[in-house]
Amino acid sequence: MSIFRRRTFLTGTACALVGASNLAWAKYPEKIVKIIVPWAPGGSTDAIARALAQSLTESTKQTFLVDNKPGAAAQIGTDAAAKSLPDGYTLAIVELPHAIAPAVVARLPYDVLRDFAPITLLGTSPMILFTGVGPESADLKTFIKTSQAAKAPPAMAHSGSGTVSHLVGEMFSARTKIKFTQVPYRGSAPALTDVAAALVAGHFATLASGAALLSAGKIRALAVAGKSRMNTPAMRDVPTFAELGYKDFEINQWWALVAPATTSVDTLEYLRSESISAMASPKVQERLSSLGVDLKGSTRDQLRGFMRSEAERWQTVAKSIGLQPQ
Repeated sequence: MSIFRRRTFLTGTACALVGASNLAWAKYPEKIVKIIVPWAPGGSTDAIARALAQSLTESTKQTFLVDNKPGAAAQIGTDAAAKSLPDGYTLAIVELPHAIAPAVVARLPYDVLRDFAPITLLGTSPMILFTGVGPESADLKTFIKTSQAAKAPPAMAHSGSGTVSHLVGEMFSARTKIKFTQVPYRGSAPALTDVAAALVAGHFATLASGAALLSAGKIRALAVAGKSRMNTPAMRDVPTFAELGYKDFEINQWWALVAPATTSVDTLEYLRSESISAMASPKVQERLSSLGVDLKGSTRDQLRGFMRSEAERWQTVAKSIGLQPQ
């Protein structure tokens, strides 16, 4: 074979392979795409995943299915997603607890920064200090003054050692010089029930967790740990911590869409574009507005940097309160 003919053959073969590859990607998705949620159905993460899945199903004409895999503080579902084939047919939702976990769990079966490819940020929601409705918590200033003057340390509920509500409660204690008794619960729902019953002084949670009791007038929102006030009817008059003099007290729950680490860039970019469009749809915005979720997208590089900075931040917070990985 002449050199010219050999080069022509090789070039043609290479083009055919690239064309076949592009054709294969262009058909994506060809079957059901699973979005793993490492928590039980019913929470804010599940609600976001289901809204996203429904919108993606409508826009791509292929089924996107939420697959709840709860257990071991999200480790079971997250590990299953990390070890899935990187073919674009298994995705996962990761969030703030995934950034905190390396600081409080000694042996995770996965590395959220190494084992996942970022797709896009989905949204954020600030933590809120919820208290009872008595006169001692008429506003943040009164709550702090009353707590400081208490003969016994007031109780601050959290959702378990090493959870965001625990760490934020410790951060609040350090900033206000109040020695709270940190009381663990199985989640925000039972914690807020006891806040309403005045069995504990307060609890940090998202609006999604406190909305029902707040609208019923059984708990009070004192301050928002966000950059700005929340644009929902129940929260528009609630000030931020920064407005009340507590600068740099910004803590947001967040949610992001990821895939196994070696998923192709073409697939990741397709999913990023479709997901951002899905979260911007009026139907999804209306569905999630009551949860206080600020829907927003990102580039893959922005999400990678954000997740890394969040992991570093919570390592620092955990060390500052003497919390060791267990």
